[in-house]
Formats: sequence, structure tokens, C-alpha cells
Amino acid sequence: MAKLKIAGTWAGVLEVELDVWTVPMLREEVAKRSNCGPDSINLICAGKVLKDGDGNEKLSQLGVKNNAKILASRICAQDGKSEFMAEEERSSRLARVRAAATALAKRHADGSLPVEDFNIELEDQSGRQVQLGTETDQRAIMLGLMLHTNAKQLIRRKNYKDALDVLTMAEEAFSLCDPKVIELIDNPPILQIDMVWCYFMLRDISWLSVAGARLEKARKGIEQAHGKDSSRVRLLQGGRFPELALHLRLELLEGVVAYHSGQFDKSRKVLTSAQTKFIQLQVPDEALSLVISMGFKERDAKRALRMNNQDVGGAVDYLVEQKAKKEQKQEEDIQRKIEIMEQKKYGVTPLKKAVDLQRLSELVSIGFEKDLAAEALRRNENDTEKALDDLTNPETNSSIQLDIESRKRKRQQQKTDAKIEALVRMGFERSKVVEACQTGGSIEQVMQKLLTETASSHTDSTTNNNIQSEGIPAVASNDVENSSANDVGGPSTTGEVEDRDAEMEDELTGELANADAMSDYDIEITQEGEAVNEYLALLDSAGK
Repeated sequence: MAKLKIAGTWAGVLEVELDVWTVPMLREEVAKRSNCGPDSINLICAGKVLKDGDGNEKLSQLGVKNNAKILASRICAQDGKSEFMAEEERSSRLARVRAAATALAKRHADGSLPVEDFNIELEDQSGRQVQLGTETDQRAIMLGLMLHTNAKQLIRRKNYKDALDVLTMAEEAFSLCDPKVIELIDNPPILQIDMVWCYFMLRDISWLSVAGARLEKARKGIEQAHGKDSSRVRLLQGGRFPELALHLRLELLEGVVAYHSGQFDKSRKVLTSAQTKFIQLQVPDEALSLVISMGFKERDAKRALRMNNQDVGGAVDYLVEQKAKKEQKQEEDIQRKIEIMEQKKYGVTPLKKAVDLQRLSELVSIGFEKDLAAEALRRNENDTEKALDDLTNPETNSSIQLDIESRKRKRQQQKTDAKIEALVRMGFERSKVVEACQTGGSIEQVMQKLLTETASSHTDSTTNNNIQSEGIPAVASNDVENSSANDVGGPSTTGEVEDRDAEMEDELTGELANADAMSDYDIEITQEGEAVNEYLALLDSAGK
């Protein structure tokens, strides 16, 4: 009897007669132990998928030997109709992801007025805002980063097939960038590693040759971005080692590709190096407990210890720094939201760009009224010189002031009209609503006045109760607020708001908000360690 080491859907050792057992027999036995049907089990040995053939070929004839390692993976068996429906749904979602990411990148890279109350900006690992290349480069990088972030979420959920499709879209986005700009960032090479990781987790050997090329590209890209021997990263991170886990995964994948390509010496070399990194990244329980006892979360403590070569003092310093940076970032985000609300008040330029607040401050600092200066910049596409010409020309200056006053009256009228329509929808008589609104006040105040008048005229109390219980004031308030936000100087952004896929955009921006500069390096390395040991064992069993 020969022994086969099974891993994957079920892990253990099977005793078989290689000259008697066939692939269907092995598949059925593994499926039984995996609690699933034989049709849902895929078997891989030495990089080759074991196929049933004519059903009579013995395992020995297929090259399966004693102590061979068999990888068992589960595949979904679906009927044609449900499979078609699932594929349709999947394709539709991927199209939505791409469209939403493209729309967000366009709005937040070209200076357009954000539809939202936040702005997406490119930052380096230190959290500093950076300007990379042209507007086209900025847009391409933003698009690539959003798609890459979405793909990483899919990888965490073990949805590797969809993750590959999204990663492919992200790769295409990065390819639109100037190559010199791409060399400055490590996101594209990390994306290559993530793609090969998906191949590996899917146990898809058909991608073997592509995987090798991608890993070469990744190694070259990481060296360009991080510097030789990670010198640039070490400098930026104050001597810390954030990239170790990433290099562990890279070396594991290089070892796997080399193994399945028959390059056994190379495979053992890189796998041994990966094993050394895995050992180096093991966090001692004592050190972990000590850092957690200081009030930090376990995940954060592990990350900090790994980045600081298990040094407790360095880990604590890092965590304190990160906390301070996070608090500063929150303050900056609040300030940015305030600025965006101010920009919305001034409206958009003829090319639908927001008013540049820095240039506005410069004009205000030399004595011009803020609203007047903002309108001059809006009219002139944020060209300070042209705006100054308009502001210092008495005739043009007077015209701008008249326009501002006209728009203020228009905005006020729109607020009043929206208030009237909201109250009429609640059931109040239009003529009484119009009369009540003429005295001014918020929608709640006007509604209270109408209710008081209704009660005093002995109207049926049930009607009053129904009006009060509808709970529409919040909706009405939103209507008023939106009408004000959209009635701005210059072209309205209402059409853009209506067309956006808010649900998908919210999902993408939520993923960005939850990520941080170190998330690409913060890899839970358990699977990597198991895979390294697995392939080193394969090399040992083959005597390589």
C-alpha cells in the first residue's frame, strides 16, 4: 500500500494501491471525507490536474508515487440556467464597480466640485498629500487604487475569481499612467503579487507562465519604488520593516512557480528565504501580551511588532505615532468637509470646476469681499489675474455684485418654493401655506404655525394627528437643503447627482476609508507559512 498526503478540502493521509486505484476512485474517497459530491472535487498532483480519462488508467500510470502530495479543491457544480444567471449577475456587478470607480476618479482628480461632502486625494505612506504627474495620471492612479482596494476586499472574502477580474481592471487603469510616474509608487507591483496569489489560491496551473512574468515585473517594480535592499522604505519608515510580509508572499509564489516549472534548485532557494522571513515575523506571546496590556488592539500590536522586528519599545512608539496621525487626519477631513460645503456655496466654473479656495484666500487677503472674489474666480476658471481685472474694473465689479444679489434672491425664492411644496404634500392648504411662509422662519416653525391655526379653527383633530404622524419634516428639510446646494453660480450639478450609482460609490469609498497606508503590507501570514512548508516537503519527498 502506498500513502498519499491529501491537503485542501480535506487534510490527511490515504493508503491506496497505486496499481489498482483510478482517479475516479480517489476522487470519490476524497469527496466522501470532504462531505461533498465527487463532481465538486478537483485533484492536483505535482502541478497537474488529475483527469478521469477513460476511467481505467491507474494512478501509477499517471505518475502518482508513494508519499505524493495531492491538493483537493472544491468546484461549484451548477446547472446551466443557474450558472448563466450567476454569471450575468457577476458581470453586472463588475461593470458597476468599474463605472462607479471611473466616475469617482473623474470627479476627484480634475478639480470638479465634489458631489459628496468628502474628497479623494492621493497620499504617500506618511499621509502627506501628493500630486503625481498630470491630471490624466492622477485620474488613472485614483482609478487603479480604488479598483485594487475593492479587489483586496474580495480576496479577504476568498472570492478570488471576481478579485482577478477587478485586479485586471486596476492593472489596465495603471497602464494609462506615465511609466515614470508608476515607478514612484509600489501599488502596481503589489497588484501583480495579488494577481498571482489569486492564481495560487484557485490552484490554477494554467496561469503558470503568466504568473512567472508577473512576479518578475513585481520584483522589479518593488525595487524601483522601495530602493535597492528596501533602502527608501527604511528611510521613510524610520528604520522599520513594513515590507517583510510582502516579500514573504512574493518569495513563496516565486518558489511555487519555480517548482511547477521544474526549477527545483531555484524553488528551494527562494522558499528557504521565505521560511526565514516567516520565522522572523512570528510574534512572541510575551511581547504581544505586553503591548496589548498598554491598551492597544491585538491586530495593531501584531503589525507594530512585526514592523519593528519584535522590539516592544519600537512597536509602542509606532502605535503612538499612528494614533497621532489618525487624529490629525480626522481633523483634516473635517476641515476639508467644511471647505467643500463652502465651495458648493460659490458654485462651479463654466468647465464645472470648484472655486479654488487658496486663490480665493489670496484675493481676500488683499481686501476684496469674499463672495465677490469667489464669483470673479468662478467666472474666470480660477485665473487669478483675470479675476483681478474684473474686480478692479468698476463696471464689471458692479455687474458681479448685481449677479450675486440676483442669485441670493433666487436661492431664497427656491428655498421658499421648496418649503411650500413640502408642506402642501403634508396636506396643508396651499394658500394658507403661502401666507404662512411669507412671515419667514424654518419649515418646522411654519408647520407649527399652520397647526396652531388649524387647531384654533376647530378642524378635526384626527387630521392634525395624521399630519403630525407622517414624519415628513426631515424629508422636507432635505429638499430645501438640496435645492440650495444645487442652485449655485454656474452650471448645476443636479444631473450628475441623479446619474451616479450612489450605492456602489458608497461601497468603494467605504473601503477606501477603512484602508490605510500600511494595509498592503499587513498580511496575515498563516497561509503563506503553511504553503512554504508544503512545497519544501514536496521538494524533500522528490529528493530535490
